[in-house]
Amino acid sequence: MPSIEDPDVKLLAAIADVLQEEYPASKDEWEGSPFFWTKTRPPRQQGAICERLLAGFLAAKGFAVTDAPDSEADRVVNGVRVEIKSSTLWKAGTYRFQQLRDQNYDIAICLGLSPFNVHCWVIPKSVIMSGWGTAKGLRSQHGGQQGSDTAWLAVDPNNVQSWLWPYGGSLAEAVEVLTRILRER
Repeated sequence: MPSIEDPDVKLLAAIADVLQEEYPASKDEWEGSPFFWTKTRPPRQQGAICERLLAGFLAAKGFAVTDAPDSEADRVVNGVRVEIKSSTLWKAGTYRFQQLRDQNYDIAICLGLSPFNVHCWVIPKSVIMSGWGTAKGLRSQHGGQQGSDTAWLAVDPNNVQSWLWPYGGSLAEAVEVLTRILRER
């Protein structure tokens, strides 16, 4: 580590050392998390990383996962078009799954990363479209109440909206939902 030579800088650094004791370091809740590194990436890259995480997880669980042939969906899982939305836990303790659109996909999978837990919901597109602008928590993302091109879904993992209960919560529950949806097709 380089040493400080300038006496004025040394003096200021010594004062900073004393003052630092009065300002306890905030404990980052993500410290030690296996997902921390994802938060250090730009938002677009975070989304791509989470898509790859989920695709790898689903493949490990025995699903056939391929890239979607166009930009209207992110992956194809057992022949079904899937849009993947992800969020890390916000400071307020919620996830915000953003940029939900009326595109060519059959289901959306919302993957929420917490420091030491993961939440996941598998939601049919029809449920998203019918819930947009209702009390379900699907709100227009741009253009206020009249916005209609994109929506976001806020979810408090400790107080999940009842309409989401049938669509997962844990990774295991999401796999069960996905399996059921795929079987019904």
